[in-house]
Amino acid sequence: MNDGSLWREIGGTLRKEIDEGRYGPGQKLPSEAELATRFSVNRHTVRRALSELQNEGLTYSRRGAGVFVTARPMDYPLGRRVRFHQSLEAAGQTARKVMLRLETVAAAPREAAALELKPGDPVHVWEGIGFADGVPVSLSHSWFPAARLPGFKETMAETGSVTEALKGEGIADYTRARTDVSAEAAGSLHSRHLQVTRGAPLLRAVGINVDTDGRPVEYGRTWFVGDRVKLTVNGSRSV
Repeated sequence: MNDGSLWREIGGTLRKEIDEGRYGPGQKLPSEAELATRFSVNRHTVRRALSELQNEGLTYSRRGAGVFVTARPMDYPLGRRVRFHQSLEAAGQTARKVMLRLETVAAAPREAAALELKPGDPVHVWEGIGFADGVPVSLSHSWFPAARLPGFKETMAETGSVTEALKGEGIADYTRARTDVSAEAAGSLHSRHLQVTRGAPLLRAVGINVDTDGRPVEYGRTWFVGDRVKLTVNGSRSV
């Protein structure tokens, strides 16, 4: 059997094992050395088989960590009420957020306009990564009016929940007033945080959330990994 047949056969075997659930979403595959021993081939042949699986979107690699199974694309609704944990739990997945940044800064013109503030007014800014079953699916940047929400940052740091932080400031409910979705190629920061290659397709959602009186309480930008998330609007899959 020639090398061309070997790497295709190895790829087919691993593909079948992933489809059967032997390696679940987010799970690490055996190392190149382990697979080379298992299939009695050299590491170059294994590397070619793994490269094909990645090209198909079944796996992704993390430098220095190995090759992992890609999570199945999940439906993420862009309705009037969007809650990260609730959306993932409804899809049968475990949600987790990792905070990257939480501080109070002066609002830039774009954030100020969205929150109906003046440029330079204080805003709380939060940045974080959203995980589904241990796999990164989103990178978010959000801004909140600091003068109106003086205790927001402390509650956010303690709970990691925007909903709880807003409740602590007397905002029991908030809804999405507007969402704009566009396509974007992953840059260096996106690729590092979301564990994708540079240039990988991302979906960027820009939204404004308002309280029950229609006043803006959050302006946010979220980048979703294109092959891990299916954004839905009114129950229909977006394109």
